[in-house]
Parts: sequence; structure tokens; C-alpha cells
Amino acid sequence: MFLQGKTALVTGSTSGIGLACARALAAEGANVMLNGFGDPAEIEGLRTELEQASGGTARYSGADLTKPDAIEGLMRLCADELGGIDILINNAGMQHVAPVDEFPVEKWDLIIALNLTAAFHTTRLALPGMKAKGWGRVINTASAHSLVASPNKSAYVAAKHGIAGFTKTVALETAQMGVTINCISPGYVWTPLVENQIPDTMKARGLTRDQVMKDVLLAAQPTKKFVTVDQVAALALFLCKDEASSITGANLSMDGGWTAQ
Repeated sequence: MFLQGKTALVTGSTSGIGLACARALAAEGANVMLNGFGDPAEIEGLRTELEQASGGTARYSGADLTKPDAIEGLMRLCADELGGIDILINNAGMQHVAPVDEFPVEKWDLIIALNLTAAFHTTRLALPGMKAKGWGRVINTASAHSLVASPNKSAYVAAKHGIAGFTKTVALETAQMGVTINCISPGYVWTPLVENQIPDTMKARGLTRDQVMKDVLLAAQPTKKFVTVDQVAALALFLCKDEASSITGANLSMDGGWTAQ
């Protein structure tokens, strides 16, 4: 268990990619701070599961990451209860699908706040502790949309391109400090985020559910398979290893060949 004694904060970790990452880190002994929304009883069950897996401590915060004050409170909670953050996985995200001239302004603001600005705040607050220890890992969940675009997703594509640039910049700032900063860019992963955007895409494009699955979601992925949350988590876990200490500032595609085209 190579992460024993380390503490990880995984945002958006009550389901999907974030939960898979939390489970992978706990299995290697990390203390974990869960964050996200969901049924309280289910989240308590996940917290208990992670403690049993790690032999350490797991905590939960429902902090709303669209609010800077809530993020600062979350980071203080990590420090007080788990002793500071060694591994930060910025994974929380949301999506809305609409043409730009019909895009609700409040949805644009929410997507930029959660998918991009939240990562700025968590990173700026986590880095001083990582620098002091001479070791840290920041892993940002980006997307194939950090490299290419799709119609009707202006806010999401803008945020994910922003995450890729943010990752590169902070990696250069911390390159000699024992801290690595990378982003993982999955293609379509079968998660609640993807499933929940199907109705909007059906409406926007006038398609059936099956047509959205085949002709929209998987059309760009040559493998014709969804990426799995466990595959993303395995790559995140590898980035925490000493063997990955020379990987920083990277945008690692895991998209079934999408961006190779």
C-alpha cells in the first residue's frame, strides 16, 4: 500500500470517475476526503467502505465548489481532520448542451465555476503544503474536449481547454518542487454525467436515444467502446507513483483513439 500516510482530496467523488479514483487511492492506503452530492446514507456507506479498504480515515464534505468560500472551508477541513492534502484530484464537473445563442447565462457561469475556477482555488490552496513537504500530486480530470470541440457544448469545451492550459502553467511553476500536475482527458466514459446529457442531445439534434449513443457519443471513438471509470482511476493512481515523477504538465488522452483522428 504505497500511499499509506498520504491524504487525497477527490472532488466530485460520490459517483463516476471521482468515486473510482477514491476507491483506487484508498486501496493503496490513502486517507480520502470525499466531496459531492447524493443520498446521505449512501455517502456514509461509501465513506465506511473507503476506511475499511485503506485502514485509514475517510471523511466527507458536501461543499459547493461553485462558491470560493465553500472551497476554502473544504480545504481547512482537510487540514484539520486529515492533516493536509498530498494528492488533489480535481474531478467535479457538470454539463449543459445548447447552441451558444440559446445557452442560459446562468448555466455558462455554473459550468465555468465548477469545471474550471474550482480547480484554480483548490490547487492554489493545496500547493503551499505540497511545496513544504517536497511532494505532491495534482490530477485534473479534463476531457477529449480539452483538445477538440463538439457543437452545443461551448461552456464545457471552454472550461476543459482552460483546464489543460492551467495544468501546463502550474506544472512549469512547480517543476523543481517535487510536485507534479497533469490532466487526464477521457473520451466518453459511462457515468451519470454522460447519461444525463442524452435527453438534451436528443432534443438539440432531434435524435432517438439509440442514435445519440451510436451516432453522437461513440461516433468519435474508433474503439466504439465507452471508457470505464476504473481505467481512468488506474491512470490517476499510476500518476501518484514515484515512477511517474517525470510526468508533469501532460495532457494524457484516454479516448479510444478519438483525438488521434
